Amino acid sequence: MPKYSQTIERLIEEFGRLPGIGARSAERLAFHVLKSPDDQAFALAQAIRDVKEKVRPCPVCFNIAEGQLCQICADARRDKSIIAVVEQPKDLLALESTGAYRGVYHVLMGHIAPLEDIGAEDLTIGPLLERVKAGGVKEIILATNPTVAGDGTALHIMALLAGSGAKVTRLARGLPTGGQIEYANKSILSDAINERKEL
Repeated sequence: MPKYSQTIERLIEEFGRLPGIGARSAERLAFHVLKSPDDQAFALAQAIRDVKEKVRPCPVCFNIAEGQLCQICADARRDKSIIAVVEQPKDLLALESTGAYRGVYHVLMGHIAPLEDIGAEDLTIGPLLERVKAGGVKEIILATNPTVAGDGTALHIMALLAGSGAKVTRLARGLPTGGQIEYANKSILSDAINERKEL
């Protein structure tokens, strides 16, 4: 069976390594690059190179950074006494998009998942504890995902922070604004009841 040239096969193979990209999609992407004007194809190649050369974890919070610190850690207006602990940089961006939070963050770069061979030592929990130990932290918001792995990670961190002197909180759960009780699933309703607050 005839094959593409070695160069095209290599490009298809590399695209096929991307998450969510199957063999047919990889082939389509390769031929899209092949048919694209040179400036567009080289711009894509340069963007990939720039990401690998210029982007790195922030040394303080492990968010994505291009400068010495990420934009949030470098912002003197942020309240550094409150740290929201999230699993991934995309979770940080979701919280930032609300405009409701003015503290700083700590990105764990994952969650504890024994079945995936990911332990606490594979996350950035150690540097988080060092930040708290250095002083000046009044509250740690455990903003991990409301999943079994996220809850387990939050419980582990909570145990490590016991006696730190900082208040440890967890994001509230329950009914979304504008939602209707009759359409909510059992876990949302259960969280709404358990997270109820005094008015």
